[in-house]
Amino acid sequence: MALRSRPPSSSSSPRSSVPFLLLLLSILLFLSSPSSGHLAPYDALYADGVRAYFAQDWPRAAELLQRCLHSYSGLQGARRECQGACQWQAGFSAGRPPSRPWETGFFERVLQRAECLEECLGRRLGGQPSLHRASAQIRQDFEEREPYNYLQIAFFKLKKLDEAVSSAHTFFVANPQHLQMREDMEKYRRMAGVKAESFRDLEAMPHWVAYEAGIQHYKADDYQQAVTKLEESLKEGLLALEDCRALCEGPQEDEEKAEETQLGLYEAIAAHYIQVLKCRQKCVLDIATKPGRVSSTEDFIPSHFDLLQFAYERTGNWALAAECAATYLQFYPSDGALLEKLKQYQAELGDVPIAARENIRHYVERSLMEKKLIYYAVEHLGETFNDPDSWTPEELIPESMKEKHKEDQEKQRLKAPDMEQQEPREPLAFEGITITMDSQQLNGSQRVVLDRVLTESECKDILRLAKAAGGTEGGYRGRRSPHTPHEKFEGLTVLKALQLAEESTVNWRDAKLLLQASEKSRKIVESYFTPGKELYFSFTHLVCRTAAEGEQESRMDLSHPVHADNCLLDPEGSTCWREPPAYIYRDYSAILYLNDDFQGGNLFFTEMDAVTVTAEVRPKCGRLVAFSSGGENPHGVWAVTRGRRCAIALWYTLFPEHAEQERARAEELMRQKEAEQEQSHSEEEEHGGAEPSGADSPEPPTPKGRARSTSQRTRSNSDSGIQSTRLRARDEF
Repeated sequence: MALRSRPPSSSSSPRSSVPFLLLLLSILLFLSSPSSGHLAPYDALYADGVRAYFAQDWPRAAELLQRCLHSYSGLQGARRECQGACQWQAGFSAGRPPSRPWETGFFERVLQRAECLEECLGRRLGGQPSLHRASAQIRQDFEEREPYNYLQIAFFKLKKLDEAVSSAHTFFVANPQHLQMREDMEKYRRMAGVKAESFRDLEAMPHWVAYEAGIQHYKADDYQQAVTKLEESLKEGLLALEDCRALCEGPQEDEEKAEETQLGLYEAIAAHYIQVLKCRQKCVLDIATKPGRVSSTEDFIPSHFDLLQFAYERTGNWALAAECAATYLQFYPSDGALLEKLKQYQAELGDVPIAARENIRHYVERSLMEKKLIYYAVEHLGETFNDPDSWTPEELIPESMKEKHKEDQEKQRLKAPDMEQQEPREPLAFEGITITMDSQQLNGSQRVVLDRVLTESECKDILRLAKAAGGTEGGYRGRRSPHTPHEKFEGLTVLKALQLAEESTVNWRDAKLLLQASEKSRKIVESYFTPGKELYFSFTHLVCRTAAEGEQESRMDLSHPVHADNCLLDPEGSTCWREPPAYIYRDYSAILYLNDDFQGGNLFFTEMDAVTVTAEVRPKCGRLVAFSSGGENPHGVWAVTRGRRCAIALWYTLFPEHAEQERARAEELMRQKEAEQEQSHSEEEEHGGAEPSGADSPEPPTPKGRARSTSQRTRSNSDSGIQSTRLRARDEF
C-alpha cells in the first residue's frame, strides 16, 4: 500500500543536512516502492479484462480485472508519494541571490520539480508515466467502481462466492440506485453458504467507517467511544484530504473545448494554477461525500469539533472540550454559543491557556490564502468558483458575488420546511373530518391520520373507475409490481382518467370525482401542516396492488420497501440524502385509502434504521394518512397477501415551479367539458323536450373491434401523456 506523505515538522534542520536527508528520503522511497516490477497501465488491463468477460473467459477476466484495480491503486499511490517527495526536494522556499532575476529562479525550481516528478513516477511505475494517462470515461469508471461490477460476475461463475459477494457489495456501496445490482444483492443474501462478513466494502474509506461509528456512539450517549471514533475519523479524514490535494496537480482540463484562442505563457500558467487550487478546495467535499452519494455532509471538518467539545465535556475532560471549542471558533469566530462555552471552560480551567489545534489553524490559513487567489481570478480573470465552505468570511467574497452568495444561502434555508411546527394552528378545511391519530400517537413528527374524508359511495365510485380503466391500453393494465413478484400493480393519473372519460371508456363523473377527492385531500393537508402556505400537487396517482393467486401467508417480502419520499434513505449511516434521483422538491405526502377488503397491506413507519417499526396504519375507505416527505418519516407497506388494495397516492410541494403539469392539463380538460355540458344544457332548455345528456351515466367501454380513425388514435396518444405516465410510474415508489 502506498505511504501517505506528511509535511515536515516546523523545526527545520540546518541547510547543510538537506542533501543527506533528500538522499535518505530517496532511498526510502525506492525501497518502499513497487519498482521491482513493471506496473502495467490500468486502462489497458481493464480493456483486456472486459474483453475476457464478454468472451466468458472467467479465469482470465477475474485475473485482469483484479490487476487493473491493483494498477489503478498503485498509480494513485505513486502520484501522491512523488508529489509529497518532490514538494520538499524541489520546493520554492529556498532563497535566491539578490542580483538574480526572480523569473529565472522561479522557473529553475519549476523545472527541477518537473524533473523530480518524472524521475520518481518513472521509477515507481517501471516505465514512462505518460503510458498511464487514461481517458475521462475510463477514469470515471474507476471512480464509480465499475470494474467490481464485472468482477463479481466472474467470481460467481468461478464459484468463488465470498469474492463475488464482496465485489458486488463494493460496487453497490458506490451505486445504491443500480437496480440490477440491488437484485443481485438480494439473491446473494438468500443464497446458502453466504456469510454476513462477506458483505464488506473493499474500497472502504477509513474516515467514513470511523465517522459513522462515532455518530452512532454519540447518539447512544456513549461519549467515551464517540470521542475515540470521531478523533479517528478526523485524523483519517485529514490524511484523505491531503491525498486528494496531492492528486490535483494533474494535466490541465480543457474546459472550453470550443475556444480556439491560444493562451500566452502567464495566462496559461494562471488558468492551470487556478484549476489546481479549485480542485484542492473541492477536496473537502470529496472527503465529506459518502461513496454512492452526491450530497456532502455539511461542515464535515468543523462539525467534528462541535461534536467533540460536547462529548469531551460529558466525559469530564474540560481541557480537550475547551480545545475543541477554540478550534471550532477558527471556522466560525463569532459563534455565540461556542464563545459562551469557551468562557465556561476558561472559568473551570482557571489560568490554563486555551488554544486551538495547530494543524487546524494551519489548515484554515492555507484554505483562506487559496480562496483569496481564486476570488481574485474570479473578479479579474473571468473564472468561476463554487465555494465548498459555508465558513468562508464574507469580506473575502468579491462585492460582485455577495448578492448571489446571499441568494444561494436563502434558497438553501427555504428548501427545508419548518419541521418544528407541530399541530395545526387553524381548523381543518372541511367539517365532519376526524383526526384519528396525531404525531404523538404515531410516535413521530409531522404525521397524522384523518377519517371520513370520503363516503362509502365515493370510494365505490373511484374503485369503479379503477376497474373500468384496468382493461384499457393506457398503461394501467396490471403488470408485475417492481417491488415483489407476488403482486400485480396498476396506476392511473388524473389526466389519463379524464382522457379515458372523453373516449367514453370510463364514467365522466367517476373521473371528475378522482380530481375532486385529490383536491379535497390537498386542502386538508395544507390546512393541517402549512396554514398560510400554499401546497401544490407534485404528483397524483390512483394505485391498486393485487395479490397473486395462491397461498401467500408466509411471504417475507414487502409490498413496498421502506423509503422516504424526498431523500435517499441510508439506514447504515442513519441519515437520508436529499439529492437526485430522489424527488427533492417534495415536501408532504398523503395516501387516501379506498377499501379494506384485502389481507395485509398496512402502512408502517420506521426509525431511520428502516427496521424498527414505530407506528402502523390499517387502510379503510375515506382514511387519509399525511406526513412530511423527509427522512423523519421512513415508511413502507406490508405485503398484500390476498385481495386488491387501492388508494390515491399524493405528493405535494411548496414550490410552484415543481407543480404537476399533467394535473393542470387535467383541470383544463375538466373545465372544457363542464363548459360544453353547460352549453348543451342551455340548448336543451331553449329547444325543450330534448333527452337528458348521458355524459355522466355509466357507459360500456368502446368495443375493441370498433373502428376509429388513425388520426384520432394518434392524437389521443400524443396528448394523453401515456409516455409520461410510464416514465413517471416510478413516482409512486
